[in-house]
Amino acid sequence: MFQSRRLPVLAVALTFAICLSFSLAPAQAQTAADGAVVEQIVIEGNQRIEASTIASYLTLNRGDPMTREDLNRSLSSLFDTGLFADVVLRQEGSTLIVTVVENPIINRIAFEGNDSIDDDALQAEVRLRPRVVYTRTRVQNDVSRLLELYRRGGYFAATVEPQVIQLEQNRVDLVFEIEEGPPTRVRQISFIGNQAFSDGTLRGEIATEESIWWNILGSNDTYDPDRLQFDEELLRRFYLSEGYADFRVISGVAELTPDNEDFFITFTVEEGERYAFGEIDVTTALADLDVEQLRPLLESRPGDVYSSQAVEDSIDTLTDAVGDLQYAFVDVQPLITRDREQRLINVTYEIEEGPRVFVERIDIFGNVRTVDSVIRREFELVEGDAFNQSRLRRSEARIRNLGFFRTVEVNAVPGSAPDRTIIQVEVEEQSTGELSIGAGFSSIDGPLGSVILTERNLLGRGQQLRLQAALSGSTQQFDVGFTEPYFLDRNLSAGVDLFRITRDNQDESSFDEESTGFGFRVGYPLAPRLRQTLRYRFDSTDLSDIPDDASRFIQAAEGSVITSLVGQEIVYDQLDSRFDPTDGYILRFETDIAGLGGDAEFFRTVAGGDVFFPILEDVVLNVSGEAGYIVGLGEDVRINDRFFIGGSDIRGFERAGIGPRDADTDDALGGNQYAVGSVELGFPLGLPEELGLRGAAFTDFGILTDVDDEGPEILDESAIRVSVGAGVSWRSPFGPVRLDLAFPVVSEEFDREETFRFSFGTRF
Repeated sequence: MFQSRRLPVLAVALTFAICLSFSLAPAQAQTAADGAVVEQIVIEGNQRIEASTIASYLTLNRGDPMTREDLNRSLSSLFDTGLFADVVLRQEGSTLIVTVVENPIINRIAFEGNDSIDDDALQAEVRLRPRVVYTRTRVQNDVSRLLELYRRGGYFAATVEPQVIQLEQNRVDLVFEIEEGPPTRVRQISFIGNQAFSDGTLRGEIATEESIWWNILGSNDTYDPDRLQFDEELLRRFYLSEGYADFRVISGVAELTPDNEDFFITFTVEEGERYAFGEIDVTTALADLDVEQLRPLLESRPGDVYSSQAVEDSIDTLTDAVGDLQYAFVDVQPLITRDREQRLINVTYEIEEGPRVFVERIDIFGNVRTVDSVIRREFELVEGDAFNQSRLRRSEARIRNLGFFRTVEVNAVPGSAPDRTIIQVEVEEQSTGELSIGAGFSSIDGPLGSVILTERNLLGRGQQLRLQAALSGSTQQFDVGFTEPYFLDRNLSAGVDLFRITRDNQDESSFDEESTGFGFRVGYPLAPRLRQTLRYRFDSTDLSDIPDDASRFIQAAEGSVITSLVGQEIVYDQLDSRFDPTDGYILRFETDIAGLGGDAEFFRTVAGGDVFFPILEDVVLNVSGEAGYIVGLGEDVRINDRFFIGGSDIRGFERAGIGPRDADTDDALGGNQYAVGSVELGFPLGLPEELGLRGAAFTDFGILTDVDDEGPEILDESAIRVSVGAGVSWRSPFGPVRLDLAFPVVSEEFDREETFRFSFGTRF
């Protein structure tokens, strides 16, 4: 806290204005009466500024007549320097006396009352600095900048009052006293003119959210005018993707409530008619280019709902395909015509020879921590390549998808010659380290907790480091993972993992399991949406704490087993979203072979997939299935390597609740073959979409069978189990919550059933 007396800026301004009004008029009146010639100039009142410097700003010199116009110009010239708080010009005979009051020098700038924005962010916004001349205009400009900063953060009730603390030697401390007030949130978002989509659907498409009491971790429920403009663009993209080619946002208005605490936002839209694709064709003037082989590559067909995104995807696909046919310089332009009566949009993709332009160089700016090579390897263009706009757009998208940068701007500017272009990349880095703390509860695992520390851009080289500790009522897991996404400077990811897992299986199979080991993995793309991963794993697994009354098959497995295996996984992903899919499918196929050293020898394969069908608006059907098989190579499959099914695999049954079981001890023995499937219909519950609640109706089915052990006490029926049920999911601010009620309709007497399942988890 400063120890000097504070004077409000307004009082200082009034004092300066009064002094100026009493000093200027006499000087002008006396000059007009005398018409004297300047013989001497005397400077008074200056402390830091040399008299010769002040005299140089005057438009009068010795020998000049002291006219009213020259005195006014000299006065203005001195004030325009910004060095003086007051200037008096006075004539005494042939002497011009210039009396100045110098503006003080800023000694220090401080902020008080700020909680939501730290001092560093505020200091970066103001233009005044210590050892700079203080002026009222500069202070008011900085006040405006600070208020704008708070408004961008949603604090429209914030006030900033500058205070001046006078020090010796004509220095001042400048204090910005800030009253932040509560954040100005969005109370309601409304739409006018929408017929095809409900208000709730459109709210889900924009970035701004309505303020809800439980959304304490959200930040998009504060009003931001920049975000409002972005919302208009998001609405336009959404409608264009749904076939409304004439859509436009007439206005987006934010109204502040009378109490200045919240905003009402209203979007007025004009949807227009919905269009479908009419005739779709490909034409070209390029010699020897067969367009017939290009037509099947188009992303849309006649009769499909029109989508601007499908047009963009077709342009990219055609550009790549023609480029693969050794046509380096091509330009694909869509010629669009509308048939308003039939509500059809005809599209003709015209392939022409583009200008022969080559990439001269790629310049990267703004990356302080991230090394250039991490950005350059995401480019589909390199120096000397033929310039291609589609590849440039994809390169920009790849850089954005890294997640290392807050903003990414990629532009092509003219090079040193007409056939040369320079690609300029401007990035703004953001934090890539994450500390994730999890908590929750599961009806299967009991209390859950986890701590995950992740760095996605280790040392600025794009490498990933992951440290995890997870604890639950039945499992404790600790692992470390490191991934190099471009191993040997190729599109080849390589990683290493260390892990230690302890699992309590007493309720299911009367043993505890502890596994410690490491693994290596290498992944690479086989096609744009097809990726393969090769892996090696070595672990030592110990089965212990087996009671005397446990199954004899489990007692025989007590002790340590070393497993050394190699495997692979192929994934083909055609989902529209990785986290919340509504359309498309994903297929998985993996195999493992154990026996390259160690004790375990087996071959295992698992295949599965998910398909999503959008049935109605916000109603999605999900069909999934998976099957697995394991066989011992010269020996029986050990119990810890077998499959255990139930719980999340087939709702309505406990974990390890179906499959082979010891009739005497009721211990689950696992199985060598299994197949599971599910059909689930997800739908809205009719509640406000902002609540994040959805319903589901499902049926699960599956089978688990086949053990190598033999004995009359083994219960193993190769019969299918089926359950039906319903559930509710909630995308809460604390993580996903899921509640399911499932009822077995086809089961065996020895199966373990479970009607209610509840899970809750979060990371924050």
